[in-house]
Amino acid sequence: MAQSKSRKLKRILDLDDFERAVRRRLPHAIYAYVAHGSESEASLRANREAPDDWRLLPRVLVGVKQRSERIELFGRSYAQPFGIAPMGGSALVAYNGHEVMAKAAAEAHIPFILSANSIIPMEEIGAVYPGAWFAAYQSPNAQAIHGMVERVGKAGFSVFVLTSDVPVGSNREADARSGFSFPIRPGPKLTFDVATHPRWLVGVLGRTFLRRGVPHIVNLEPDGGPNLFSRTVAHIASHESLNWDHVRLIRKLWPGPFVLKGLLSPADLVIARDCGVDGVIVSNHGGRQLDQAVAPLRVLPEMAEQAKGLTLMIDSGFRRGTDVLKALALGAQCVFVGRPFLYAAAYAGEAGVAHAIELLAKEIDKDMALLGRREIAEIGRDMVKEARR
Repeated sequence: MAQSKSRKLKRILDLDDFERAVRRRLPHAIYAYVAHGSESEASLRANREAPDDWRLLPRVLVGVKQRSERIELFGRSYAQPFGIAPMGGSALVAYNGHEVMAKAAAEAHIPFILSANSIIPMEEIGAVYPGAWFAAYQSPNAQAIHGMVERVGKAGFSVFVLTSDVPVGSNREADARSGFSFPIRPGPKLTFDVATHPRWLVGVLGRTFLRRGVPHIVNLEPDGGPNLFSRTVAHIASHESLNWDHVRLIRKLWPGPFVLKGLLSPADLVIARDCGVDGVIVSNHGGRQLDQAVAPLRVLPEMAEQAKGLTLMIDSGFRRGTDVLKALALGAQCVFVGRPFLYAAAYAGEAGVAHAIELLAKEIDKDMALLGRREIAEIGRDMVKEARR
C-alpha cells in the first residue's frame, strides 16, 4: 500500500496536479463545492491572476548555500512561511479530511487552521495538533461567545481566528447546478452522481457514517451544531448582526493571539488594530463570498502600510512558491493555502498532504536561492516590480 501511494505521488509535481488527479474521482457535486466560487467567479479568477501583476528582481553572487524558510508567528516558530487555511466540509471530500491535514501540518511544523464548519470535533484536532488555530463562525450573542472561547481554549488551540466576511451566505450557482446544497438533499441528480463514484461513496461517505453516524457540524457552537440534512444548516455560518462590539468582547475574553480573517479594506484593518486584535488575514474567502471583490494580493501593500505592529497574513489563490514569496515581499508574514491541500488529502490522505507541503516548501527554497535570499527576513519590497501590461 505504501509503495502504491509513493508511486502515485511521484506523478504529482506541483499543487495544481492534485486537483487534476482527483477531479474525476470525486462526485461532480463534491468537486464543484470545493473548486468553484460565487456567481460569475470573477474574484476566483482574479485571485489566481493577481501574482502576475508582479515580477521578481533577483540578486546574484551573494552566497546562498545556507538557507532557512523559518518564520515566527505569535511567539511560535514555524518551518515554512505558509500554512493550511480553514476549509469547511473537508471531511466530505477526504475521509477525516481535517484530521489528515492537521496531522501533516503538525509533522511539518506549519500552521493549520480548523474551520468551525467541520464535522470532526475540535477536541480531536486539538489532540493531534496541540496549538493549532481555530476559525470561528461566531454567533453574535454574549453567551455563545463566552462558551466558544472557553471550548476553544480547553481543546488546546493557541490562536482564535474570527471569520468576519460571512454576514450572509453567497450565491453559489455552481453548487446549485451540480445538485449540491446545504441542507443536503439527495435528489435524482445527486444520487446518480454519488452512485457512479463508488470509491468516494464507500471510502469517504460510508466510512464517515460508520464512524460518526449522521455527520453534524460540531464546532459552530459551544454545544455542537446541526446535522448536514437539517433545515437549520442552511444559514448556520451567516450572522448578519455580528459587529465590532463582538470583536471587542472576544478580545476581552480570549487570552491568546486573536486574528480577524476576511479583511480587504485598510480602514477595517485600522479598526481591528484599535480593537486590540493581534493579526489579520487579508482574504476574499477564496472567491467564495462577494464576487467582484478585489484580490487580496492587490490590496496587500496598502494593508501593510496600516498594519503598524499587527501580524499581517493573507490567503486566496496562492499555488506557487513564487506566489508566496511575492506576498511576503509585499508585506505578508505568512501565506495560507487552502484547496490544494484538500485535494491532496482526497488523493492520498496524510501522505498526499505531506507531499503537497514538501512540494511547496521545495519551490520556496529553490526560489529563494535563485532570488539571492538566504532567509525570510531578507525578502522585501525591493524584490518585486510591478509588471507592465
